[in-house]
Amino acid sequence: QVQLVESGGGLVQPGGSLRLSCAASGSIFSINAMGWYRQAPGKGRELVARATSGGSIYADSVKGRFTISRDIAKNAVYLQMNSLKPEDTAVYYCNADIRPRSGWALAAYWGQGTQVTVSS
Repeated sequence: QVQLVESGGGLVQPGGSLRLSCAASGSIFSINAMGWYRQAPGKGRELVARATSGGSIYADSVKGRFTISRDIAKNAVYLQMNSLKPEDTAVYYCNADIRPRSGWALAAYWGQGTQVTVSS
């Protein structure tokens, strides 16, 4: 089984910073892309940032404020969030495209989510 575990969410004032972490564990042969999505109350889940072998992509709303990074050796992905705004409030989910065993197809895995609240 594959498991993604997130950490680092919390309450922060506008203009503040948070760093989210996500580590994948279990039966992992290889990991393709890893990324972060978020879902605000009453809204659908949206892409925040994604890191692939070809580079990283960001939602327009977070460009210049958020930075995604990966630690390949640790099967981990991080999201540094600076200059946070109230509209960044959401549950943030880690996502990874993982091949559990050699020859198996890639599959998408999700973490349980971590709450980020930006409020004064």
